[in-house]
Amino acid sequence: MMKEENIVICRCEDFTLKELRELLEQGFNTVEEIKRVARLGMGPCQGKTCGPLIKREIAKYTKQKIEDLDREASRPPYGGIMFGQVVGDDIEK
Repeated sequence: MMKEENIVICRCEDFTLKELRELLEQGFNTVEEIKRVARLGMGPCQGKTCGPLIKREIAKYTKQKIEDLDREASRPPYGGIMFGQVVGDDIEK
């Protein structure tokens, strides 16, 4: 059996099952709380990989059904800007 510290829950943030369970023990038991504290679900995959795993662990820890958990807010990443806008170039000249 694999050890908790070797099971990666979120590949984007390199976060393990052991670390997730520690957050649950500290009282963070919603997807939104865990997202804000540990950035899980905020990487390039936007929670598509780790989201179901996090929900499963929360449900197991809180003894709830996964479908009874609060739905997390889905926020698409903010769109890009032109490099010239960052450095202050006046592109329209």
